[in-house]
Amino acid sequence: MKARVFQYLPLCVFLAACGPTASRSPADAITFDISKGFDDFEFATAGDGKPVEWSIIENDAGRVLAQIDTDPTDNRFPLAIHRPFTGRDVYVSIRFMTISGKTGQAAGVFVRFASVDDYYVARASALENNVGLYRVVAGKREMIGCMEVNVSGQAWHTLGIAARDERLTIFFDGRELFVAIDSTFPGPPGKVGLWTKADSITWFESLKIGSLD
Repeated sequence: MKARVFQYLPLCVFLAACGPTASRSPADAITFDISKGFDDFEFATAGDGKPVEWSIIENDAGRVLAQIDTDPTDNRFPLAIHRPFTGRDVYVSIRFMTISGKTGQAAGVFVRFASVDDYYVARASALENNVGLYRVVAGKREMIGCMEVNVSGQAWHTLGIAARDERLTIFFDGRELFVAIDSTFPGPPGKVGLWTKADSITWFESLKIGSLD
């Protein structure tokens, strides 16, 4: 089956699995080292609510990065911005597990980040059981693609986005979900990183970043 391509998608819909249409570049896994701390990350909050609080947590699977403040403000989006990398055409993925949250149980990766008010973000929600793609422009978030999938809580998943020119391809658990076409952020190169929502307690592990240039 050919991948579905959207100019816009106002509602989240159910789609069958899509065949591959985007080539993902090889990427090294970035893990979270307590001894190194947060040297490679800058933290910020988009929207409203309390400042973010991130921590490196030890668990049976190893070390994970988590935003641990439980402020339930709906329009609160904690960001972990990866300092070393800047790029326009990129592939970014994360292995994650949603742990808890009443307002949100979400995990996201963002690309072409210019400021806390301007970027693309791919988001998986365990409460809504869907994966969505949003553009954030001047602080306003607008969905441009979505697919209903099983995002089970307290289980490991992978979420990825490949951004090449105007083509944004979303991956979940090793398969391509959908493609959106959008020209809001044609350049210059921007930052990439991790995203959550409101009171989401989400574990992030094995961040992968690769250039598609």
